[in-house]
Amino acid sequence: MSSNRTEEEWRAVLSPQQFAVLRKKATEPAGSGEYINTAAAGVYGCGACGTPLYKSSTKFNAHCGWPAFYEALPDAVKRIEDHSLGMARTEIVCSKCKSHLGHVFKGEGFKTPTDERHCVNSISLKFQAEKEP
Repeated sequence: MSSNRTEEEWRAVLSPQQFAVLRKKATEPAGSGEYINTAAAGVYGCGACGTPLYKSSTKFNAHCGWPAFYEALPDAVKRIEDHSLGMARTEIVCSKCKSHLGHVFKGEGFKTPTDERHCVNSISLKFQAEKEP
């Protein structure tokens, strides 16, 4: 899927819910996403353009209501400082198509190699399971 689409073209290829989250930065309701409890081996790609974003081996249960990862694939996501809602947060977007994924939080005390939690909307992802040998 091309990442150089206009907003009208994105609206035509994404569901209304995907468009709201991926292109308009909405957040899906906590606990409602398809990938919260997915534990299969594979890669999570961008729900808009398909770019690989996260390995399943970096996913962990943060009990936050959304899929959580401790690191993205190299250069897969871009961090943007977000000062909306009266607080400082770090938004993460797909590096290729700039679609909204969620936010990254640091220093929460999770026992992960990076001490980061990439809190990602399930609807912003598309999972590709590993092929069995």
